[in-house]
This record gives sequence, C-alpha cells and structure tokens, in this order.
Amino acid sequence: MNVPEELLYSTDHEWLKVEDANRVRVGITDYAQDALGDVVFVELPEIGATVEAGGPMSEVESTKSVSDVFAPVAGTVVECNTELVDTPEKLNEDPYGEAWICVIEMAEGATPEGFLDAAAYRDLTEG
Repeated sequence: MNVPEELLYSTDHEWLKVEDANRVRVGITDYAQDALGDVVFVELPEIGATVEAGGPMSEVESTKSVSDVFAPVAGTVVECNTELVDTPEKLNEDPYGEAWICVIEMAEGATPEGFLDAAAYRDLTEG
C-alpha cells in the first residue's frame, strides 16, 4: 500500500496536503480506493461551498458501494478536480497525484489537527 510520507491522513481515509498557510489539497487514500474497488462516479463539492471539519463534502461511487468523502478542515472549497467527472477511474490509478478531489481554503483559525502521519496511518490500516 502506498502511503506518501509528506501527507497527513484521517482515520476516515482521506489525505491532505498543506499547500500554504491557509489551503489544503484533499483526496482519498490508496487504502480507500482499494477497499472501494473500481470507482465509477465522483460527486465533487461545489466551488464556494462552505464545509465543516468532519462533515461530508463529496461522494465516491464504486462497483461495490457509495462512500462519503469528509472535509478534513472547516473552510471554503476553492478548487475542484473536474477531470474526475469524466475519468473517475483516476482515483484507482493515481489517488495521490492526478486524482485529488478539491482544495479547501481553511476558515480563519482552522488548522489541520488530529491527523496521522504516514507511519501512524500505516499502523491503522495494516494493524
């Protein structure tokens, strides 16, 4: 299982990359895409949508199930990966690269807290 060292991870199997002082890029982990199976549809959040930390912000549908993707931080969605609408299978192929889901501008005072580093996430998923 691929778990890049430079990312942070949620126990709900989202990854986030802090891009600057107030923006994070979000996607689902390799573990999540593998558990889902073949991804056939991605519902992206709307640009400008306000999201709450831990609240659902999008959905991923596979041949096995439909799963919510949860916002890792409170803030506003400022960018979405619209390529996933036409090529949702990218989530299976490149979950940490081309298949990011969105970028969130964190609300004032919001910080990514309580996330796992790569070693702790490996312990969670391999334990």
